[in-house]
Amino acid sequence: MTTLTRRRFSALALAVALLPHIHAMAQGALSAGPITMIVGWPAGGPSDNVARLTAVRMSEALGQSIVIDNKGGAGGNIGSDAAARAKPDGSTIMLATVASHGLNSALYPKLNHDPIKDFAPIGMITTSPSVLLVPTDSPFLSVADLLKAAQARPGQLNYGSGGVGSSQHLAGANFKKITGADVTHIPYKGTAPAMTDLMAGRVDFVLTTGAMSFIRSGKLRPLAVAARQRLPALPDVPTFEEAGVKGFYTDSWYGLVAPAGTPRAALDKLNAALATALRNPEVQKQFLDQGSLPVKPMGVDEFWSFVQQQMPLAAEQVRVSGAKAE
Repeated sequence: MTTLTRRRFSALALAVALLPHIHAMAQGALSAGPITMIVGWPAGGPSDNVARLTAVRMSEALGQSIVIDNKGGAGGNIGSDAAARAKPDGSTIMLATVASHGLNSALYPKLNHDPIKDFAPIGMITTSPSVLLVPTDSPFLSVADLLKAAQARPGQLNYGSGGVGSSQHLAGANFKKITGADVTHIPYKGTAPAMTDLMAGRVDFVLTTGAMSFIRSGKLRPLAVAARQRLPALPDVPTFEEAGVKGFYTDSWYGLVAPAGTPRAALDKLNAALATALRNPEVQKQFLDQGSLPVKPMGVDEFWSFVQQQMPLAAEQVRVSGAKAE
């Protein structure tokens, strides 16, 4: 065998050996095992509901399972810390929210992670405005009723939230700021326990998303929607503007991120699976039924631009509201 022939043979052998790796890169560089989706909130809350619906449909698109790992506490920071430290190989992703990538940076004096530098973008899932909810047997039949009671009994009414730094916390703080209502914040370790106490009458009201099942079952009564127009899922519920409270809007968003350093090929494959899931008419219907507003799928870079643009806006909302990490 000549030297040239040996070289050609070696090159061919090397190319054959690299074929599986090249194929894997073309497929998105994801490992064959299950993917873990970290959710920084307990099971049963609105964030968890969005995560589970998304995970099921993305699993179908990817052909591999996505397992939900709830790591609630500290306004979502415990989950963010865990995701930031995870191996950046595409096997771990995280549900990102306006809290994890916006509010917490302004609410907490120090974080154990950097919301931008320690994460890589995957894509946007949905957005959802808050709804003011009271127990079904509450004496408050309107926002005006609640505000009248708050004025008559300063500091005696309370509102629940999924914890310090949660979207419910900030919504309540902004509600207080705009209306001047003297109401007390009761933080819980997640939205689910806050909703349990609300239905039991131990909390006067909650401003939250993803509560349509409780509304439809008659366990909670919606008084107003913090959006510029009525929600398709709640056509008979007025906006805060219609209820007499001007300028009160909320917009909780949900997306997916991965640990920083995750290969771009993996991010692109996950983004493509997310886009496939979001284009499913049944998924869009389910989001609408939950009181959310499905969004047009975003590319990896478009989503990261959105996150970085809205972070200072979220910080300004925290500053204006006066909310603090308690």
